[in-house]
Amino acid sequence: MDKLLVIDDETDVRYAFKRLFDMPDLEMRMASSGEEGLSLLKEFQPNVVIMDIRMNGMSGLQTLEAIRQFDTRTPVILMTAYGATQTAIEAMKLGAYDYVLKPFDIPKLQKLIFQALKASRDMTKPVSFENDTASLDDELGIIGRSEPMQEVFKLIGQVASSDATVLITGESGTGKELVARAIYQHSPRSEHSFLAINCAAIPESLLESELFGHEKGSFTGATQTRVGKFEQSHHGTLFLDEIGDMSLPTQTKMLRVLQSGTFERLGSNKPVEVDVRVIAATNQPLEKAVASKQFREDLFYRLNVVRIELPPLRERGKDIPLLVHYFLRKFSRIYKQPEKSIHQDALLALQGYRWPGNVRELENVMQRAFVVSKGDIILGSDLPSEVTGPAAQSSTRLGKENLQREASRDTAIAPGESGVDPSSNPASDDIDAMLKSLFHWARHHPELPLMPMVERELVRQALREVQGNQVKAARLLGMTRATLRKRIEKFDIRQEINVD
Repeated sequence: MDKLLVIDDETDVRYAFKRLFDMPDLEMRMASSGEEGLSLLKEFQPNVVIMDIRMNGMSGLQTLEAIRQFDTRTPVILMTAYGATQTAIEAMKLGAYDYVLKPFDIPKLQKLIFQALKASRDMTKPVSFENDTASLDDELGIIGRSEPMQEVFKLIGQVASSDATVLITGESGTGKELVARAIYQHSPRSEHSFLAINCAAIPESLLESELFGHEKGSFTGATQTRVGKFEQSHHGTLFLDEIGDMSLPTQTKMLRVLQSGTFERLGSNKPVEVDVRVIAATNQPLEKAVASKQFREDLFYRLNVVRIELPPLRERGKDIPLLVHYFLRKFSRIYKQPEKSIHQDALLALQGYRWPGNVRELENVMQRAFVVSKGDIILGSDLPSEVTGPAAQSSTRLGKENLQREASRDTAIAPGESGVDPSSNPASDDIDAMLKSLFHWARHHPELPLMPMVERELVRQALREVQGNQVKAARLLGMTRATLRKRIEKFDIRQEINVD
């Protein structure tokens, strides 16, 4: 849950915030002075602080300096009824995320706070490369055991400790921003800000102002001086998503920042110096854009110091069971429901689909399946028609073949299923023979319930096989760890469990 701390000595302002941001997924605390706000800071640990500049006792600027000594990453938004340019500039120099004028433009204020909350999550939510999704409960995982993803992990580790500019390429939905955040979190700049801006989502006429800021009166509608993302990211990291959509004039100014570390705000000829690490991303082939004169060649080479290319999901089918497992755990937490498993036919359909939207599309499909499924197992009927329909059937057959080629002991499978077609399993004859023998025994011992006895022995033998490791035992049995724990408790199995 996100947390917002409001510091203002006016009762009416605090009441207005209570009304405006009364939301189930946002916890809010109020303070009537800078001193009270600082005392709440360590206990409450807010994601975003918004406070007035002029208050009795400590001023907003003094409180901001004190907050920065405690935590340099928490976004702090300042409020003022006076709008003095010098005060605003001083606030931004001290590390404020932004400032707003009273009386508020409520939609703009809400948008700004939601942007700041996202920026806080980007800076503080851990990004992990763990292959064991059971350890990712509170983290965002870059998940994959396929060779292409292992190469990505290596590059992240190699480049994170430097200040080199990084260009992340790949199709939409492959996780470019997640990689950028991982680089930031493992870098020496991780104690400073990380800001992300989508160059394709901002009109061309406003992008330059968003990046570099502007002076009051520099263009129609510029009613106050504004500091851009580069100044806000001083000593930190700026992530420029979809940089291929940037206009040529803005590219020219971007090149100067990368070369000299200086720029001018719109409407000013005074240079501003910044120390910012730039990470850029694009889903476009920039080499083609350079050849067609739509992207500056010199800027391309400045950005392309280290290149990380993310593979599309269709080229890493081995990772789909891992991702499915991760998303099922994620939505179990979000919707506060027991974990669900997935039927092998549904898993094979997922592995056979081409995934034009990549990991983002898979996440949306799994969210839909989690919501619409009526039991604790995701079935093929819970998947959208584009995944299971006639157009996907031929690729599903290819998916089965690829899965069987790629399958290995170390490949983690989504909870509940092995992902292997039983009709092609050479052990199926042995299993049939064992079952016939078991049923023959059961007919002569009707007093003993067959299913509980078999289930208990399966759990015990699986735990013995992996020396009591519950994660490995759950994987071996094709069930979630939570389901395994319920079986252990139900059958009172203790001796085989590894308590380490």
